[in-house]
Amino acid sequence: MKVSWGWKAGLLYTSFVVMMVSMVVASSRQKIDLVSKDYYKDEIEYQGVIDAGRNQSQLLAPLVIRANDVQVTVDFPDVFKDKVLKGEVYFYSPVNDKWDYRIELNTDNNRMSVDRNRLQNTRYTIKIKWETEGKNYYQETSINLN
Repeated sequence: MKVSWGWKAGLLYTSFVVMMVSMVVASSRQKIDLVSKDYYKDEIEYQGVIDAGRNQSQLLAPLVIRANDVQVTVDFPDVFKDKVLKGEVYFYSPVNDKWDYRIELNTDNNRMSVDRNRLQNTRYTIKIKWETEGKNYYQETSINLN
């Protein structure tokens, strides 16, 4: 049996249309999480984050973040020893917004610990904002908890 060029062109066009429709259906079912629910307000306040990041970069040593099987620890530089730190630690998961975790900053001997059972085994971006003596600081670090 011989197929003419018209049938071949029609078959090619039909298969292209079926492929495009299936791609549209698959992409419409994709779950998309925004980075922030209130991103307009966050964008307006972002200059404060830039300034806090600049303050942090002027420190002699950055925050040290370590993870083991039991906990994630955040060690603050010695500059903050015996100072009252206020702020928050935000574990942002780009995979699923239900895995995000916020906790108020609570240091003991310049160290803060977070139990691993509150976190998923995934990659997190840890966003730490803190303030002491009227000066704001901000550090963002990626960590893989797999």
